Amino acid sequence: MINTLPQQQHRCCYLYNQGLVSYCDAWNWQKSLLQARVYNSILHDVLILLEHPPVYTLGQGASLDFLKFELDKNDFEVYRVERGGEVTYHCPGQLVGYPILNLKYYRQDLHWYLRQLEEVLIKVLAVYGLKGDRLAGLTGVWIDGIKVGAIGIKVSRWVTMHGFALNVCPDLSGFEKIVPCGIADKSVGSMAQWIPDIQLDEVRLQVAKAFAEVFGVEFIPQS
Repeated sequence: MINTLPQQQHRCCYLYNQGLVSYCDAWNWQKSLLQARVYNSILHDVLILLEHPPVYTLGQGASLDFLKFELDKNDFEVYRVERGGEVTYHCPGQLVGYPILNLKYYRQDLHWYLRQLEEVLIKVLAVYGLKGDRLAGLTGVWIDGIKVGAIGIKVSRWVTMHGFALNVCPDLSGFEKIVPCGIADKSVGSMAQWIPDIQLDEVRLQVAKAFAEVFGVEFIPQS
């Protein structure tokens, strides 16, 4: 069990519950929030929860060998961004979370932060009676060996951006055009495979609750 922060250390965190947001807009938003907090460390932290239209993203060192299509012949947008990790796919039905946290107020340890993000997703799955697992040497969350939660982060002066993606009820066909996260021998799935009538908005509430518990924050809802 990963310990959460003591009650007296709870920090205020703005919570933005968004619908479908273009990847470029969300990326620029994150960069703006991060820069503001790099230069003013007393600003509240932020958690953005949203969905993206179909889009592929590659981490800063990601290999193009994990794409199964030619960049100039793809129907969807492709971005190379500053997070770690390989290529992944976002689409409606996948809940994406972007925490903008100043880790100086938590723990200045990137491995700890990654495990905490995994713990958020594991707690959410447990609400639905699903056992989320970690796999040794890999980042993310699996159910019965099928990956349902992906994580990729960027940290500047201990302020985080990018984050996690939980496959709730997406069309998974877009993953067939890539080697997701560069892992060829593991399949990608969604919560809907175990709970066919699952609703993303319901899961969104559980993600916010789990995030608050794991990181010890008090949310200030934002429009």
